[in-house]
Amino acid sequence: MNWLIFAVLSAIFAALTSILAKIGIKDVNSNLATAIRTGVIMVFAWGIVLAQGTIKELAHLSRTTVIFLVLSGLATGMSWLFYFRALQIGDASKVVPVDKLSLVLAVIMAIVFLKERLTIATVVGSIMITGGVLVMAMWK
Repeated sequence: MNWLIFAVLSAIFAALTSILAKIGIKDVNSNLATAIRTGVIMVFAWGIVLAQGTIKELAHLSRTTVIFLVLSGLATGMSWLFYFRALQIGDASKVVPVDKLSLVLAVIMAIVFLKERLTIATVVGSIMITGGVLVMAMWK
């Protein structure tokens, strides 16, 4: 399957996640809600790994891979904790666009840390995303 199909499916499920989370955190502490969500994700992800039989690859991971995956997991956890709290106290139609500034930040970090090439399309797209976020989040 093409990467674009997976990316579109990711966007669809991310949007669904936001709506379901907004409904689900109505009467619960946002950190508890994040913990419940994370537990479900953990069971789901490990279930897939076990079903595919890829757990045997665990023994062959490099130290660098493990360190960066752990750091990525910590960053994900922090993102989710802040996201759920923002979603609990703010409107989803404003929180979700601001959260998507992560796209622009990821582009900047990819250029700085991964030495990815900066293109005119990347600059224009990033400016448009930032402008769209500002309009959606700040417009009264």
